[in-house]
Amino acid sequence: MKSALAIRHVSFEGLGLLGDVLAEHDYQVSYADAGVDDLAALNPHQPDLLVVLGGPIGAYESSLYPFLTDELRCLEARLRAGRPTLGICLGAQLMAAALGARVYPAGHKEIGWAPVSLSEAGRGSMLRHIDGAVPVLHWHGDTFDLPDGATRLASTEVCPNQAFAWGPAALGLQFHLEVVASEIERWLIGHACEIAAPHSGVTVTTLRADTHRWAPGLAPHAANCFRRWLSEREP
Repeated sequence: MKSALAIRHVSFEGLGLLGDVLAEHDYQVSYADAGVDDLAALNPHQPDLLVVLGGPIGAYESSLYPFLTDELRCLEARLRAGRPTLGICLGAQLMAAALGARVYPAGHKEIGWAPVSLSEAGRGSMLRHIDGAVPVLHWHGDTFDLPDGATRLASTEVCPNQAFAWGPAALGLQFHLEVVASEIERWLIGHACEIAAPHSGVTVTTLRADTHRWAPGLAPHAANCFRRWLSEREP
């Protein structure tokens, strides 16, 4: 079986429906938990696929979270070697940082369900499956500059760099295609302080309702996005 390793930053943000798609493609999945497992011990050339998941910290906060230094070092080596790598939310920001791009507070949190606009390259990519489909889940306060050599795939008004490809094997997604409606309660608990903060623009009630409204319709399109991307990486 092929191997997939997911770096997880908070316990409630896992692979979601991406885990099911990986199983379809005969990947054996394991997790490395940031802040618990030794990320310095990771071999950047293994596994067959590395997935870097989301979390509520900044890619630039290595002085507060020293494991980020090891994570960025691993990502930089892996990306330069052209090994298949997928970043989601914080994961995409860390990929951008590892490629030398600036990651910084966006000045406005983007939390909730909204569509993305695909670039011409995006419409020709695996993201074609969400072109004109239901909205996707956004949950971030940081953004990043497009890395040198990267191709922008998707944007929103708040965040022009929502998705990018770098070479044939690396994909960064600022938004959450992997979300599963049945798991949203864990997000609402884990991010309770962020939701309750002044000017967050969202409430637990609206996030719950919107997730149950939109996530089931997004799921088949999102699964097809992941299937397409994985198929293009496989022999």
